[in-house]
Amino acid sequence: MVSVSGSADVIGVRGLTKRYGELVAVAGVSFTVARGEVFGILGPNGAGKTTTLEMIEGLRKPDDGTIVVDGLPVWPRPKVVKGRIGVQLQATALFDYQKLHEIVYVFGSCYGVRRSKRDRIALLERVGLADKADAYADQLSGGQAQGLSIALALVNDPVVTFLDEPTTGLDPRARRALWDVIREINRDGTTVVITTHYMEEAERLCDRVAVMDLGRIVALDTPRALINQLGATATISFGTSEPLPLETLCGLDGVHDCREEDDVDGYVIVAADAQRAVLSLMALAGERDLRVRNLDVRGANLEDVFLTTTGHRLSVDDDGAAAAAAGTSRRRFGRRKVAP
Repeated sequence: MVSVSGSADVIGVRGLTKRYGELVAVAGVSFTVARGEVFGILGPNGAGKTTTLEMIEGLRKPDDGTIVVDGLPVWPRPKVVKGRIGVQLQATALFDYQKLHEIVYVFGSCYGVRRSKRDRIALLERVGLADKADAYADQLSGGQAQGLSIALALVNDPVVTFLDEPTTGLDPRARRALWDVIREINRDGTTVVITTHYMEEAERLCDRVAVMDLGRIVALDTPRALINQLGATATISFGTSEPLPLETLCGLDGVHDCREEDDVDGYVIVAADAQRAVLSLMALAGERDLRVRNLDVRGANLEDVFLTTTGHRLSVDDDGAAAAAAGTSRRRFGRRKVAP
């Protein structure tokens, strides 16, 4: 499909807001998506990711704000833009008694696209399903079904494709196979916007990531830049045989930040220098005759970005998100060491 806009940005969102009574699901969100990039919206369930996508896709009317896709305003005439985008929803209703290539034909006809069987099989091949062209949807595995939903989102050769948590519920192998499909789609020239609550997925796939929580974008940059902004190279989790004051841990050599963490039954240190931090921790344990248990050192990632920015984990459940919103998180943070 030929673009109607020569702009470097294929999507422009400004002041996007959606309310449900007193609940503000999306609160003044603004961002742009560059043509040809993979743009991710990362956040837990209830963060407002899907609502944001649905407003951009023309499926849900915003209360405030403007949305432009490929040079066209989405509202008040969303139908014009819908023909230029591809959408993979969290759930897709399929026909039980149609073969995959027939389903592709039906979806294409909704856009006025009449693909030959050869072209339909070629589209299925893009998502690794060419050998399933004559199979029925209920014969597909979870990963194959998600691949089909992505193929259907590409049936009209869209300028931009929206994928709403496409790998949720898949096993690690199927998830990585779908990542390859998404990369291939992008290499073919399609801009991809993806929502996810998997931090590794965002790091591996996305050129830029908007970190979203409680209806707001709290950080936006490349994954590496967001991680580098922490001033940290690693996260160290551990327990001790006796409690330690957070002020003492935060004052250790090489430590950028620290917190008490129920999930690891102990503490987490965000380290500017992992080696110095571990050595100073072991020295402290020796001085106080303490045993350090379950020591784990890993590189800093987007989970740490989210936790540092919001005060709670990315992978919290709905109750945890509500608790965080109410300021009732059980995690205690130490005082961050400020560089001179």
